[in-house]
Amino acid sequence: MDIRRVRYDHPDAVRLTELVQQEYVERYGDPDMTPMDPDHFDPPQGIFLVAYSDDGEPLATGGWRARDASGEGFCDGDAEIKRMYVVPEARGHGIARRILAALEESAAAAGRRRMVLETGQRQPEALSLYTSCGYTPVPKFGLYRHEPLSVHLGRPLLTATIDVESCQARFQVRSQAFERDLTP
Repeated sequence: MDIRRVRYDHPDAVRLTELVQQEYVERYGDPDMTPMDPDHFDPPQGIFLVAYSDDGEPLATGGWRARDASGEGFCDGDAEIKRMYVVPEARGHGIARRILAALEESAAAAGRRRMVLETGQRQPEALSLYTSCGYTPVPKFGLYRHEPLSVHLGRPLLTATIDVESCQARFQVRSQAFERDLTP
């Protein structure tokens, strides 16, 4: 399997987006009407990925776009996940998990501080994936923030680099203080 960055309007991305929209119609009665601009998924303000089989078949997709504080409930530094989808015959092989990890890594590298997403109660597979990856409920945001079936999740991104020497020095100081406290 190969995961590649493509534009949101790339033919493979468009095809997979049409499939996810069909799934939304089957589960909820309507497609996702969130306005989407392909430019929002261009680095550095976003990214869009397609996973391909070894034979070159598009299997899955997912993207993120930068979001900042607004009347829609986003916070500064948010990266909103959109259009996560795996074709039915490729599900259960960890592809969504790999795309999610790539999205998180690229968002952190772009300086985003939190990943957020909206899914729905009628998507138990998605809820299971996200919660198993550390996503927890966040205040509702976006177009569907008032919809009762919407579930909004998020997780902080690790964007800070660690100064190992400084961290070790602090640990040694704490260890010495702890040892002193134990000395009779």
